[in-house]
Amino acid sequence: MSPTRPRRTLGARTPEDFERLGGLRRMQIIALALLGFMAVLFVISFLLQGVHPAWGYVRAASEGGMVGALADWFAVTALFRHPMGIKIPHTNLISRKKDEIGEGLGSFIEDNFLAEDVVHDKLANISGARAAGAWLTGPAGARRTSDLAAAAALGALDVLDDDDVRAFVESLVRRHIVDPEWGPLAGRAIESFISGEHEEALIDIAADRFGDWLDAHPGAFDQVASSQLPAWMPSVLDRFIDQRLHTEAVRFARRVSEDRSHPFRVALRKFLQDLARDLQQQEHLRAQLETFKHEVFDSPRIRALAESTWEATRAAVVDMLGDPESELRSRMTAAAEDFGRKLLADATLQYKIDVWVMGVVEHLVREYRHDLGHIVTETVQRWDAQEAAEKIELQVGRDLQFIRINGTVVGALAGLAIFTVATLVLAPLAIG
Repeated sequence: MSPTRPRRTLGARTPEDFERLGGLRRMQIIALALLGFMAVLFVISFLLQGVHPAWGYVRAASEGGMVGALADWFAVTALFRHPMGIKIPHTNLISRKKDEIGEGLGSFIEDNFLAEDVVHDKLANISGARAAGAWLTGPAGARRTSDLAAAAALGALDVLDDDDVRAFVESLVRRHIVDPEWGPLAGRAIESFISGEHEEALIDIAADRFGDWLDAHPGAFDQVASSQLPAWMPSVLDRFIDQRLHTEAVRFARRVSEDRSHPFRVALRKFLQDLARDLQQQEHLRAQLETFKHEVFDSPRIRALAESTWEATRAAVVDMLGDPESELRSRMTAAAEDFGRKLLADATLQYKIDVWVMGVVEHLVREYRHDLGHIVTETVQRWDAQEAAEKIELQVGRDLQFIRINGTVVGALAGLAIFTVATLVLAPLAIG
């Protein structure tokens, strides 16, 4: 770059970029100061070389240093722009060769960084599962995981439209619950229920609960039967009939509960068997069930209930996810810690997870490494030519200034060596 060219920011935006830019400018000043020093030294030695032979050596060294400094300044500058704005052939190389550089960089990443053997060796030498377990059991790992999961869930809830969610849930319910015919499914479910004799436990519970309720409510049958008797019958007889009816009801409930072969149990079992058969075979019964099902699910009240349920559930979930001290967040943190301890303690689980991750990553690399390399190529090719040159100069320009400094030093040494050889070897031959 030209010593007199106005300084630019080279597209620096972040604090790290400006730190690199500052380092680049400092090295440019050092290289330029060294060139200036060689120029001053050359002028002085050129004027004094007739006074003493030693000044000739100084002049040769300073002259070689200036030549080396200028040559290397030209070489470094030619990478990023035209030196001094003059469009000399084979300069401004990065801007002119940007697309080729992008292709080469994409191919290099694809063939070297994303090669299957490289990825496999790298993954084989690390245990991501063990590292994840150690991080989750650390002082803040599980809490951080819980925070990230909560933030992701809140973001998803914010993005999702309530109407879309309701429509999606309704479509799922209709496809998997409403649209399938219930009759055959219900019939098979009842058959399975009866074959496992599960109805016996339900009858036991119902009979026991009914008998206990009757014991606790002795007046449950008051006026039930006696109200149907003639008015001329004595009231004592009315009370006797009601009490007798209550006693028989309690006795009936106890017998049903205690006797597995009670006629009521047999009749109920037969009723359920017939119902299971009819639900699968009788078209009119199946049609009645379908009509009832659609009346229920298509009812405006049911729709309103579903909407209010979703709104209440969503509000509750948002509140719990947004509160770091909520029960839900605490349970999420505890679950993450438990999983981390499980990972650390179970070597088999670690192995399974590592193998699964390795398989997934290798599959992705194998299938998409060309696409990943192509992304790098396209990204570089989309850059503005001048912007690309500035980006690269900002990253490596500081190190390239050492080429200028080294060129100045090497040029001075080379000039001194050439002059010394010429003075000591060639000058006597010329005199002779």
